[in-house]
Amino acid sequence: MKKGKIIFFVSFFSLLAISVAGWFFFGKESTKSINIDNAQAAQPVPVDDQAAIAARFEILQKPKPLPVSMDRVKSQGCVADGLLSEYNPENDKFIDLINRSNCYYLHRSIETWLTPPDFLKAEYIMNKITKKDVVFGMFIAEAINVRSDYADADSGHEFDFKAMCRDGSNNAWGEGTCKPTFSSKEYRRYLQYITRKAIDLGVQSFTFGQIYMQEGGGSKDFAPKIVQEMRDYASQQGVDIIIGAQTGDITDEKYLKLFDYVEGGVGIDSQGNVEDGACLSTRGSCWALLWNDQFSSKANNVLLNLDWTGILSDDLDIFARMDQSTRAQTLKNLYKKFSTRKTGFMMPMFGVINNENNGCRGPKKKFYSPDNSYSCQDENVINKILSGK
Repeated sequence: MKKGKIIFFVSFFSLLAISVAGWFFFGKESTKSINIDNAQAAQPVPVDDQAAIAARFEILQKPKPLPVSMDRVKSQGCVADGLLSEYNPENDKFIDLINRSNCYYLHRSIETWLTPPDFLKAEYIMNKITKKDVVFGMFIAEAINVRSDYADADSGHEFDFKAMCRDGSNNAWGEGTCKPTFSSKEYRRYLQYITRKAIDLGVQSFTFGQIYMQEGGGSKDFAPKIVQEMRDYASQQGVDIIIGAQTGDITDEKYLKLFDYVEGGVGIDSQGNVEDGACLSTRGSCWALLWNDQFSSKANNVLLNLDWTGILSDDLDIFARMDQSTRAQTLKNLYKKFSTRKTGFMMPMFGVINNENNGCRGPKKKFYSPDNSYSCQDENVINKILSGK
């Protein structure tokens, strides 16, 4: 894609005269140069003659995405982890799966776990999504790689990831990793950059991973400012966005309602059953069950999914070890149970499972996929559920 800028000044109080012939302008998002005819350039253009202006300059602009429907997010949401980040080793098949799906919302399609977002890659893949009217999501991970080499493409500023780390979190997710903190000015600068670039690209949903870890030291002073800045920028660009967070066992209503939604797992057993309490009984600390009234009554919306971190006791690992009929019934039951005014259950389209899971799988042992090309073959069931039939 050729780069450059179109500089065009329009005065509403005078006529525009162009006297230099043969200029070439290169649109930043265009793939071809723009020529101005000598004879046309010599003639002034009436300011109010928008048709003449449009004819004279070939400016290719990315259309603004439609406003987000939260009802559809809850009823046609899908976890498409890393779709725009090429997490799937067979990503072309992943793209095909999404194109033939009934998914509307693609949760975590840009994944930032230990890896800063590659927006050129994301844009390339977005252009291969042929489904109309979809909402792309970006996950803002609670894990960064301090060795990341990443810069602000506009200013040239090279981000210092070590300066983003929360005290005492070194190697939290493996060697050379840490938990970032909102209290770091460098992290806030990084967040501003990647969220603005994502909004410019047309991403409309942003999820903060385990936000209580990113708050740093228990302070909740930064999140309201960060969220408001994101909303303000999106409004300036004419893009409708929604912002969510993994809030865990936070019950502060004012804090929870900063977000359009809170997000978490369901905590299934081997038969697909879920508990009714506020915390999953099989975990030592409170692994929050966000649909419980203790949390959902204080939140705007709740999005639920088969949680995963690649350990055998996670929702997605348990789900992958079920037989096909049990998986199908589990998806139907969860979707029905959580299709309410407040809550919605997102279908699993891709996720990480334990390498030793020995259940059904996707392109590799450590990935789940419902694609009929692989062993799980849950694709038809998911699409039928999402179609409302």
